[in-house]
Amino acid sequence: MKKRRLGKSAIVVSEICMGTMTFGSSCEEKEAFRIMDRAYDAGIDFYDTAELYPVPPDIKYVFRTEEIVGKWLKTKPRDSIILASKVAGPGHGWFRPPVRNGKTAIDRRSIQTAIEGSLKRLQTDYIDLYQVHWPDHEFGYSETLSTLTDLADEGKIRLSGCSNETSWGLTNRLWTSDKEGLLRYETIQNNFSILNRRFEDELAQVCRMEGVSLLPYSPIAGGVLSGKYNSNNPPTDARFSQYASSGDRQKKMANRFLNEQTLAATAELMKIADAAGISSTVMSVAWSKQHDFVASTIIGANTVAQLEESLKADGLILSEDILNKINEVSQKIKYPMG
Repeated sequence: MKKRRLGKSAIVVSEICMGTMTFGSSCEEKEAFRIMDRAYDAGIDFYDTAELYPVPPDIKYVFRTEEIVGKWLKTKPRDSIILASKVAGPGHGWFRPPVRNGKTAIDRRSIQTAIEGSLKRLQTDYIDLYQVHWPDHEFGYSETLSTLTDLADEGKIRLSGCSNETSWGLTNRLWTSDKEGLLRYETIQNNFSILNRRFEDELAQVCRMEGVSLLPYSPIAGGVLSGKYNSNNPPTDARFSQYASSGDRQKKMANRFLNEQTLAATAELMKIADAAGISSTVMSVAWSKQHDFVASTIIGANTVAQLEESLKADGLILSEDILNKINEVSQKIKYPMG
């Protein structure tokens, strides 16, 4: 599998990353092991998790994902894996994180508490890429970055990154790192797919100019781009089918990912994929990889069969004709996820 560099660092990773956010809830441990084993055999050496996982965040399941990944990690040579995890930042009223009694912050004490917990659950003495899951733009960056710098000096992490960050937030943090001689963010992990191309508006330019790599999550828009919701009888056990009848946060997410515009765009994209002889899932993952600011596209799976479909994008380069047709859909149906 092709390798790409994380930011300006010395670390290179497979261009597909194995996401784990459902391991421990909708995907049980035994199947999670099979998925990770298959990914490893396929050449994926990059695995992403978080202390907050699995999702949706729930006190009943919290920490299980890291525990499962930690058990699996013991079955492989540690230095054959590039492991990423995250510290849970503030919920900003969007939800109450089920860690540290909801008192999640990105100050020194919180980060130190989080990293020790993650290292224990992951059964390792270091994490290759440690990311801030949610930013806090009202809190000074220096304390967060100096704490991450100390963790790197102690050998507990190798690189740092951010997630769900804005152009202003990423630029400001890079400036703070340069000014104060602190560990810089080498990566940013944000939502990015054919249905959500907002990253291209500003953040892509920041990444290009500053040498930061995007690690896009939800390349198939939480399963919407697979086309399963476009059928006359969409699966009732699918994520957004369940979210539609869950709490307020889940309902808002379901409405964002699954609406008249996203379904219309998906229908058009499925026609393009079908004409190319591939599935819309494969086309969407391949499209995500085919950007100069992307280092590794994070895929998810609840079954080995789902993983196998995404793996078909390995090595696939979409033609200019296909890319142009995809762009036509994006121009016709602008920002379907809002």
